Amino acid sequence: MNPTRPKIPAEAVELYTQFIHGELDRRAFLSGVKRFAIAGLTTTAIVEALMPNYALGQQVSRDDERIRARYETLPSPDGNGYIRGYLVRPFSADSRRETSAQLPGVIVIHENRGLNPHTEDVARRFALANFMAFAPDALTTVGGYPGDDYQGGQLFRGIDREKMTADFVAAARWLKARPDCSGRIASTGFCFGGGMSNTLAVLLGADLAAAAPFYGGGPAAADVPKIRAAMLIHHGALDTRLVDAYPEYEAAMQANQVTHEGHIYPDSVHGFFNDATPERYNQTTAEEAWTRTIAWFNQHTREAV
Repeated sequence: MNPTRPKIPAEAVELYTQFIHGELDRRAFLSGVKRFAIAGLTTTAIVEALMPNYALGQQVSRDDERIRARYETLPSPDGNGYIRGYLVRPFSADSRRETSAQLPGVIVIHENRGLNPHTEDVARRFALANFMAFAPDALTTVGGYPGDDYQGGQLFRGIDREKMTADFVAAARWLKARPDCSGRIASTGFCFGGGMSNTLAVLLGADLAAAAPFYGGGPAAADVPKIRAAMLIHHGALDTRLVDAYPEYEAAMQANQVTHEGHIYPDSVHGFFNDATPERYNQTTAEEAWTRTIAWFNQHTREAV
């Protein structure tokens, strides 16, 4: 962030959140942003500051020598096309080969724009933490992430949700069954991906060891008894709609003896983990949430079965 530039108003950041969720169209978003243009901060400058900068947010290079990454495809259920995703494993520089160890797996689920560079970077971060990570692309059936978040969001809204959910379930089971996986898997995701991580916990039951949804909608209370995964919930305190809804989910987990922790991070908005969107990113809470997630997954995917 440029320290000489006036701070982007929180209301403008909220407009961006509504825009990427499809609650505002592009025209309404731009019209709303105009209200916050002041001396030294034009409408164009505000919009550019709110849009993702994937080069800025990259923490692990695609060609980092400590990992090996590739794209994999697997069949959709019932022969309904296929699913493409990004698979990453650690690489041993000493032996100059991919580690042969069976590793716990992590399904990494993108926001509602498809498998963009930020989600792939998060998958690489998990590999450096000694997991194997698979990030499926819900946009596979429409050609995959198009290289632009706005276009990706438009494509995303046209995909059948039942098929999308079935594809993520299939991807999780594919990862769990791989011979280079230990058979213990976890799920994490952001926004839509956080909600889908909660859904996977319901649908996979004991096949999912742990989940760490970031600012995702919770499941229906009636579905919580199906959860067997250890749940680590992350919300930003300023993300009031999800924060206000969380107590019901928390109470249902307590009532059904679901192993869980919930964290509400101060001064943090929806999307606080995404360092490719610096106006939403909160480095302090993002790093705290990441540390907790790695510790949680280590505890619940590497413990004795």
